[in-house]
Amino acid sequence: MKAKELDKRFDAVGDISKFLDLSRAKRINETPKRVNVDFPTWMIHSLDKEASRLGVTRQVIIKVWISERLGNRPA
Repeated sequence: MKAKELDKRFDAVGDISKFLDLSRAKRINETPKRVNVDFPTWMIHSLDKEASRLGVTRQVIIKVWISERLGNRPA
């Protein structure tokens, strides 16, 4: 289906999800990239304590806090 036809269907119906193959969808700039960061031991203990309190992993805490600090803005 051409883009113009998809636009017309969207304008007429609104929901065009049945025309999309979401199994092949990709988010731009969302591919994980590994980085190494060295933290002092006291910081690791603090991260682990907070992660345990919230019931999440250390990695989740780090990602959320950095995302919040950057304002959740994409690169």
